Amino acid sequence: MATAAVTNATERRDAGAIQAAIGDLAKAFGNRLVTSQAVREQHGHTTTWIENQPPDAVVFPQHTADVQEAVRICARHKVPVIPFGTGTSLEGHVNAPQGGVSIDFRDMNRILEVHAEDLDCVIEPGVTRKQLNEYLRDQGLFFPIDPGADASLGGMAATRASGTNAVRYGTMKDNVMALKVVLANGEVMTTATRARKSSSGYDLTRLIVGSEGTLGVITELTLKLHGIPEAIGAAICPFPTVEAACNATILTIQSGIPVARIELLDEVQVKACNAYSKLTLPETPLLMLEFHGTEAGVAEQSQRFGEIAADLGGGPFEWTAKAEDRTRLWQARHDGYWAAKALRVNSQPLASDVCVPISRLAECVVETQADLRETGLLGPIVGHVGDGNFHVALVVDTNDPKEMAATETFLSRLAERALRMGGTCTGEHGVGQGKMKYLLAEHGAPALAAMRAIKKALDPDDIMNPGKLVPADL
Repeated sequence: MATAAVTNATERRDAGAIQAAIGDLAKAFGNRLVTSQAVREQHGHTTTWIENQPPDAVVFPQHTADVQEAVRICARHKVPVIPFGTGTSLEGHVNAPQGGVSIDFRDMNRILEVHAEDLDCVIEPGVTRKQLNEYLRDQGLFFPIDPGADASLGGMAATRASGTNAVRYGTMKDNVMALKVVLANGEVMTTATRARKSSSGYDLTRLIVGSEGTLGVITELTLKLHGIPEAIGAAICPFPTVEAACNATILTIQSGIPVARIELLDEVQVKACNAYSKLTLPETPLLMLEFHGTEAGVAEQSQRFGEIAADLGGGPFEWTAKAEDRTRLWQARHDGYWAAKALRVNSQPLASDVCVPISRLAECVVETQADLRETGLLGPIVGHVGDGNFHVALVVDTNDPKEMAATETFLSRLAERALRMGGTCTGEHGVGQGKMKYLLAEHGAPALAAMRAIKKALDPDDIMNPGKLVPADL
């Protein structure tokens, strides 16, 4: 960006300016400003292989006005602002490569309004997915986006999160109706109303959803809600090959079966889940499914899927409507990251994801498995395959330079493979620091120039989560 305040992705801002900002923040926030080394490191990146780059201070706001005050102080000194939800992101979104101040939304976790008759709610960004659904349960409502981790909903909006239910309910961009956002100058922008549709002006809500804190700080969200289904059925179905499982997924979607979740685990991931979660799943490629609807509808959907699976050599197809069985099954799926980590001592999972058109899913997964075999890397595959999205959790020794070099090369091939098949380098993990290198190939220079122009217009001094999402050099 053509502004004197912009630095490269890792060059720290002026130390004197940072200390001056911390001094002003201490006067404004008192003991809600923390500068201890331990707390700062907790607010750097910790969930994957990317280096921990802690902020210089952490602020704990309680209201939108607090966020405005913190941003104004940082803007005055041209000091970076890094929003922090629960820290579960995977691409370095919460790191502070240029130093700065982390804004932690731990104390902004209130559910402000629930409009059951309109199927929507208004919440603060620190509310987590599980917290919201616990609150809604007695009203027969739920929020469906489930990325696995109990992430904050502000963070989920910022990274345009997805998850196991996306095949039926969409992603965060489909379920966020409106936002309040503190901009880089400290002003509050409201992006939309609670109306279900509008033809009024630019779609600012979707501009902010997925912007990863680089355009502003989300302080309030209006979300779509859904009625809890009358009946829910969960199922597992083993297959002889990953290709057969992927083809069953493709036929299921193309047949119009309204499956709520359809998850692929390859044989390596199944073995890991069995060991970690103490299950006895068949250790072959496996699909885990969930069906929502009436009792008759769920039974019909299950039957139709069973017929498709049988035609492709899958089975036996087993399903249950017991809540405790469903919970245990999906908890094992959500613990897949930790199960992968347990496969190898002194290792770190490096989770990456891509997404391709559903018709190319089987081809992409099979090529990826062949690549893993050729490189000798350990990488369980798991995915929300109903929308063409899958993950590889490479279990690597981050202290072995040769292994890390092989890992980097593999990840580049994975992204290139997805792009060659008409897909994207990231289906739901976001860009952060880790995937900026692929954006030019995916979007092209004109699109990246447009992104940079938007960034410069809203954040001329580049203080909003700098060093993320938009590459500094095209």
